[in-house]
Amino acid sequence: MKTLRLILGDQLNSNHSWFQTKDDTVLYLMAEVRQETDYVKHHIQKVTAFFLAMRNFADNLQQNGHQVRYYKISDTDNLHDFEKVIQREIARLNITHFEYQLPDEYRLDEQLKRICQTIGISSIACDTEHFYTERTELGRFFQGKKQLLMESFYRMMRKKHQVLMVGDQPLGNQWNFDHDNRKKYKGEVPVPKAKAFSKTVADVVAEIQKAGVITFGTIDTHNFVWPTSRAECLEQLQYFCHELLPHFGTYEDAMHTTEPHLFHSRLSFALNSKMLSPKEVIDTVVQHYYQNQERITVAQVEGFVRQILGWREYVRGIYWKEMPHYAQMNALENHEPLPDMYWTGKTKMNCMHQALRQSLNDAYAHHIQRLMVIGNFSLLTQRHPDAVDAWYLGVYIDAIEWVELPNTRGMSQYADGGILATKPYVSSGSYIQKMSNYCDSCHYKVKDKFGDNACPFNSLYWNFLDDKKAHFQNNQRMAMMLSLLQKMKPEELFQHKQRAAQIIENPDAF
Repeated sequence: MKTLRLILGDQLNSNHSWFQTKDDTVLYLMAEVRQETDYVKHHIQKVTAFFLAMRNFADNLQQNGHQVRYYKISDTDNLHDFEKVIQREIARLNITHFEYQLPDEYRLDEQLKRICQTIGISSIACDTEHFYTERTELGRFFQGKKQLLMESFYRMMRKKHQVLMVGDQPLGNQWNFDHDNRKKYKGEVPVPKAKAFSKTVADVVAEIQKAGVITFGTIDTHNFVWPTSRAECLEQLQYFCHELLPHFGTYEDAMHTTEPHLFHSRLSFALNSKMLSPKEVIDTVVQHYYQNQERITVAQVEGFVRQILGWREYVRGIYWKEMPHYAQMNALENHEPLPDMYWTGKTKMNCMHQALRQSLNDAYAHHIQRLMVIGNFSLLTQRHPDAVDAWYLGVYIDAIEWVELPNTRGMSQYADGGILATKPYVSSGSYIQKMSNYCDSCHYKVKDKFGDNACPFNSLYWNFLDDKKAHFQNNQRMAMMLSLLQKMKPEELFQHKQRAAQIIENPDAF
């Protein structure tokens, strides 16, 4: 062996140029290490899914004739730290050259740079060959501009990569069908049963527990449903195209008590582990649309393309443009700890109960549940963004810091002061009622402003605007709401603030 190549758990790209030729002088190194399981407390389904996907990937490499050294979490000779594992392999096999693919988390990027400075042999960092963009592309695109508007970036990406375009014009003569993608789900069309890859994972979970890894959330060890191989991920992609895409856009912002997934693709883990590439996903979906225009409208496919070609690449660009200081930003000066309900799902607020319980049970919630229910409550009750970040990073199966941090600290919590979002995503209970059936069976009354039965979001919303009005006095998008706040009767505002203070102080009682 002369060359050691490291593969991280979110670098499972079987189409990478590394693997196109066999070379007996190259050893691929993969490791399930406590360094990665312990830097934040993770959902048990997340750890299980990554380990299964990594093991499947390593097995596939070996079947294709590649040399692989794989450390399981349970191996007694596992040193559980990338630097120690790499140094030992270099010494054990007299390695003369080290290579790695560029990590998508800042902390790993810094660690691997340091490792390369200490190992005493030549080294090189390679691209992951996954994203449409380079790390710095967004920064260059917005250079000299005051606002980092996603819509501008998205249109550039559509033109550059010729996705849903007719010449230099967007298909359907408009760039964005977001206005058509905000319908409440009332059972108008049946939701297909979620695609499940039922498998037994009891052995893997036992290994994780025996190793002492602290996790949270629940798992059915005899019926694990997430795709953890490239073949399963491709099946999930086809299922989305044939069964879910025809209604995806229409209901992408909807929430429903008996339909936790609605028409969402559930491809985020497959994408963020790199078992699927964004280009093959978009190409497959767009091709399916063109072949089935009699049953799929452009609004359905555009909404999906915008999430991947636009938003996913955009938040990655923000991450690499603004790190490392981005992870410490707390522009609204929020400092409250997370309440117990985030770990138990126990609350009388039905929207929070539904979204939290789903997150804890499935390691999954779609973007509106994350943003406008859990994130909304977190911001209105002024939770510390560090605590919110750690919870989001741990609870969701698709959460890797490059995508979680801008979405949470930026869009959801406005802790970046407006780098990513032009206004905070906060609302009273009316938005949740508009987009879900959660309010129908809630302990609280969404239309009540005051009293013990009034929806907590209502008082929290006005209290937040009053508490943070100095932060938004020059924000044009907040002007109308601040004007309404100013016109509110002092006694009404007092009642809102009094109740909000009770909720913020003891949220688990509500």
